[in-house]
Amino acid sequence: MIQIYDELIGVFMEKNEFCVDLSDLLKIAEELNHNKDLDSLLDNILREARKSTGADAGSIFIAEKNNLKFSYVQNDTISQREQNKNKYIYSELTVPIDTNSIAGYVAVTGKNVTIPDAYKADSSLPFTLNKSFDEKSNYKTISILAVPLVTSQNKTVGVMQLINSMDPEGNIRPFTETHEKFANFIAANASVAVERALMTRQNILRMVKMSELRDPKETGNHVNRVGSYCVEIYDAWSRKNGIDSSERRRFKDILKIGAMLHDVGKVAISDKILKKPSKLDDEEYKIMKRHSKYGADLFDPDISDLDAMCHDIALNHHEKWNGTGYPKGLKEKEIPFAARICAIADVFDALISKRVYKERWNEEEVLDYIRNASEKDFDPELVEAFTQVYETVSAIRRKYPDED
Repeated sequence: MIQIYDELIGVFMEKNEFCVDLSDLLKIAEELNHNKDLDSLLDNILREARKSTGADAGSIFIAEKNNLKFSYVQNDTISQREQNKNKYIYSELTVPIDTNSIAGYVAVTGKNVTIPDAYKADSSLPFTLNKSFDEKSNYKTISILAVPLVTSQNKTVGVMQLINSMDPEGNIRPFTETHEKFANFIAANASVAVERALMTRQNILRMVKMSELRDPKETGNHVNRVGSYCVEIYDAWSRKNGIDSSERRRFKDILKIGAMLHDVGKVAISDKILKKPSKLDDEEYKIMKRHSKYGADLFDPDISDLDAMCHDIALNHHEKWNGTGYPKGLKEKEIPFAARICAIADVFDALISKRVYKERWNEEEVLDYIRNASEKDFDPELVEAFTQVYETVSAIRRKYPDED
């Protein structure tokens, strides 16, 4: 790390060809250590790496056993032409950790790869460009800089690919040696943060697994879907309402985690009720409703913003816009904002998924229900945001399918 930092100081002493200051790099390193959610962290890593290298696009692969899983993507060109641009984040692509792909080669060797023109690359190279993303998105990858994400313990946690460095006139250019040094600095700082965020995600999924042992619907894929739906609903709402980008990032960072833990209180509900294959009677339903309070009690809202978010969602995601929900019968904006988002996400996923007590509804039935429940069960502004990002919602469902 010290060597990389010294190299960057040398770069700035010789010339400054970038849109970042050296002091900004120290801020980047600090910010990466503040991200709690994995997806928020990957978003931050790519944004800063692209800014410092002029990259039009980028992606991050995360190492999972013997494979690299496509985990995050940003692309300015696609963002300018598509409303549901975030759907590409939820694309399914896995490549083996071997030398046949660019990302795999970087992971195996631990070395950077710089390619001036991916479609005219030297045929003697052991790897080839995977053109599936270009073909799916009608995009053309030209210049590439791929960098391994390696911790101080020499563990490769992923690979970052930066695509199509742009000059000030908007022309694609090769990545330079100095670009590479900036990318190395960000990757070195990002690696430990990614490993920590992966541990946080796994701890959340372990808590969900505890719930799954009690309630068959509380699967890892269910909570991943609900968490992702919430982030996309909020993103659409916040952009329409002019929320500052730094606040958007902060809120999404903790929203995802809070939404994933929305039903954690069900661990305190008996199997007799959770696994009943028919409708609950009045007394059983009364007991079931206690899960929101049990879940909220796991979090102290005075400790941190994250705890406050988890508490608010767990306690209030069954409240309804017209005041007929539980546990307190809150209405409209008395209901915490994050809980209003999660209410839509959770009901949508419950209706469109198979349960022990019901078959899945078809897509049109579910969408009609959500629209008709606007201003009754749900915040109408958030219903509008949900419908706006429905193409991305569908991509999330494909990435995290139910296991029938």
